[in-house]
Amino acid sequence: MPRTSIRPLLAASGVTTVPVCLEPLAARLIERLGFPAAYLGGGALGFSLAVSEALLTTTEVAGAARRITQRSNVALIVDGGVGFGDAVHAARAVAEIEAAGAAAIELEDQVAPKRAHHHRGHEHLVDTETMVGKLEAAVAARRDAEFVIIARTSAVRHEGIDAAIERSRAYRAAGADAILLAPRDEAELAHAGREIGAPLVMMSLAGRWPAHLLEAAGARLVIDPFSGQVVMYRALRDALAAMRERGTAGDEADALMALYRELQEVAGMEELYAVERRTTERDAPR
Repeated sequence: MPRTSIRPLLAASGVTTVPVCLEPLAARLIERLGFPAAYLGGGALGFSLAVSEALLTTTEVAGAARRITQRSNVALIVDGGVGFGDAVHAARAVAEIEAAGAAAIELEDQVAPKRAHHHRGHEHLVDTETMVGKLEAAVAARRDAEFVIIARTSAVRHEGIDAAIERSRAYRAAGADAILLAPRDEAELAHAGREIGAPLVMMSLAGRWPAHLLEAAGARLVIDPFSGQVVMYRALRDALAAMRERGTAGDEADALMALYRELQEVAGMEELYAVERRTTERDAPR
């Protein structure tokens, strides 16, 4: 399946913001608004299914990725979590997610199976050797050289920045194309940029880090893993509460209908209507 590559973004001098994306409608909107990449986050996908990321399966994540790539051209980065198991499971995850049309997979160095408590910051890391073996298997499973493997470490919080840098170097040597880590301050960001020797990927709410500091440190992507989801949740919560209390979502009917028409357009309905006008619905109004 053709895919859009993120390698040019990793090679560019600027910093690209990558929003969370859980389904095709959001992917098409992200693409329309000019974002070159999107992030299928494990945490957000788990919440959308009302379970933890720790309970997601390879099939569920690959299926979500495939639905997105079939209806958009945005370069999709997929959160592969801990690879759904040991090295052989990670290899299968790479094969499935690459075949789903994604541009990249992110693999992290927490234990497998992943614990639900990681959502509260209670994390357990595997040793460097175990993660290196998993990354080597992941790299070997890749068929398309354009498919990017991002190694993520949670070591900064638990072992310190120097240990995280040491791990990151080992992950890079194992074949990872980019490193995702979480410096706690500007000094750690700059230190990581000097010492790791690989494109960096950051995960934070947009605007936390000044762009010039990110660029100087070699950070090329900034993933916002949940802002889109939580503001959608807030809008849905408030609309449903208003509907329950007053029988209306709060907007005028004309405004809602305008949004409904826009939603159809973004979802790609016009291309389907065009097919029907040529075949089964020649007399349908335009």
